[in-house]
Amino acid sequence: MDKLIWKQDFPDPKEYFRLFETTGWNNQYGFNEDELIWAIQNSWYALSVYYKQKLVGFGRIISDGVHHALIVDIIVHPGYQDKGIGGEILQNLIKRCKRYQIKDVQLFCARGKSCFYEKYGFKPRATDEPGMQLVSGLSD
Repeated sequence: MDKLIWKQDFPDPKEYFRLFETTGWNNQYGFNEDELIWAIQNSWYALSVYYKQKLVGFGRIISDGVHHALIVDIIVHPGYQDKGIGGEILQNLIKRCKRYQIKDVQLFCARGKSCFYEKYGFKPRATDEPGMQLVSGLSD
């Protein structure tokens, strides 16, 4: 594979929407292009990966820059998976958190992908750990 281009920026909205659609996550969320770009532009840090000027990977961090960081939306286009891109994205995001000495780094993990993240030191939260999720009542 030719050289990948790594950019610490936000991708073109149309390109990001196409990449996001490859995950199947939007079947549940139903985001439009504007909503997705608004979400990623409010990130603390974002990393975009290109191959021949095509967006093939993305990852971002939501953070206060000191205490908490949440790694989300690590996406690699299906045609480019199993080439180490996802691991590189994750390692870069972790390095960013370490550089700023973030005390608490968490991530959202797609179903069935926990073994990938465990290779990089992440562990499932214990059932007695803090944290909850609001799953209903958001559309009121």
